[in-house]
Amino acid sequence: MVQPSISYVDIRFVAHATEDVNKVIEAVNNVLPSDYLNDLAFNRNLVEGHYGNPITFFETRINDKEIGRIFVENIASKLSILDKEELTKEFNRYVDKGSLYIRLDKQAAFQKIIKLVVNDPIRIRIRFITSKNEDIIEICRSIGMIL
Repeated sequence: MVQPSISYVDIRFVAHATEDVNKVIEAVNNVLPSDYLNDLAFNRNLVEGHYGNPITFFETRINDKEIGRIFVENIASKLSILDKEELTKEFNRYVDKGSLYIRLDKQAAFQKIIKLVVNDPIRIRIRFITSKNEDIIEICRSIGMIL
């Protein structure tokens, strides 16, 4: 069996002018492993939207392999069977060059629910040490991310 070999995890999200930045941060914190919240710092950049509206862009990288593994296992343990079925069926849409890309629902995360979404997500990139899809599939199965 392939060991869960995560190189790093990138987390990115935005807070739009119409959103309460503190609530968006709280939603993201609900996705993170609570024991490691103080170990993670987000870079914050203010950018301008298409219509001149202010957008706050947040990003961080989890380089610590143990924290990255715990983070991914936490997500995997809270994803619904339907989301895991989606990831399993459409795996090739979510994987590219050794990374698994998933998008989590910010609104649901605020309610401490982890689920996949397309629009206005918390973007997660899980970079594996291997770039072989067969190995990544086995790693994701062993973590419980896919069926």
